Amino acid sequence: MEFGGRTDTGRVRENNEDSFRVAPDINLFVLSDGMGGQASGEVASSLATETVIAHCREAEENPSLPLAGKPIEGVSGASNRLASAIRLANCAVYESAQQDECRRGMGATIVAVQFFDERMSVAHVGDSRAYRLRGGQLEQLTQDHSFVAEQVRQGMLTEQEAGTSTLQSVLLRAVGIEPAVEVAVEEELVMEGDTVLLCSDGLTRELSGAQIAAILEGTGDTQEAADRLVDAANRAGGGDNVTVVVLRQSAKPLSAFPRIGFFRRLFKSG
Repeated sequence: MEFGGRTDTGRVRENNEDSFRVAPDINLFVLSDGMGGQASGEVASSLATETVIAHCREAEENPSLPLAGKPIEGVSGASNRLASAIRLANCAVYESAQQDECRRGMGATIVAVQFFDERMSVAHVGDSRAYRLRGGQLEQLTQDHSFVAEQVRQGMLTEQEAGTSTLQSVLLRAVGIEPAVEVAVEEELVMEGDTVLLCSDGLTRELSGAQIAAILEGTGDTQEAADRLVDAANRAGGGDNVTVVVLRQSAKPLSAFPRIGFFRRLFKSG
């Protein structure tokens, strides 16, 4: 597994409230977009990503570690662990906001992927997204928890109308706003050549799906792809912080133990 990531303030904002963390030793990649103004958004996103990494690392060392919240039916233990980590991140951000008057109302979106066997768990809250590029086709794997996205799903807005709506920033769900949060979880097969993109809305508000796909498909190196995506978003206006993590499943080695080879490559890339 190859990966590259970059976060940038953009051309309009004064500070960067986005953050991302990678933990290749446990096949985990997390991105968060904070909100709350001044330094609060930065605190929220950093706290959220760090909490997710810490909980999942602790669970690797202690598989019997209790889950936070009720298990989700129909998904693997790995997916439930990732959902548990995001629930704990929600508690951490919420409690921090309650303890400091200056941070009241801060929150964050979050999207995380973790690879296991030949699958990946995708968990998210808010409008930070996960995409998969396969065979030249870009597919959005997450559904935004936002007001305009819900209106599109209900047929009240078109995609084009949603893209120009002044209500794009209104979220229906975010980390740290309430004492508890519902985490959306999906599981996907991983195939050779797949490219997975995690991104904040600073990317998708500036670039179309076709533009994103062209950059991912036309760039062999994952770090170069991440850099090109951020640069393109800034050239298009850079109206918000922009953060991306690009992951690519390379071809498996000719071995009697391809799955072991997969995790060995992922570990060595860190």
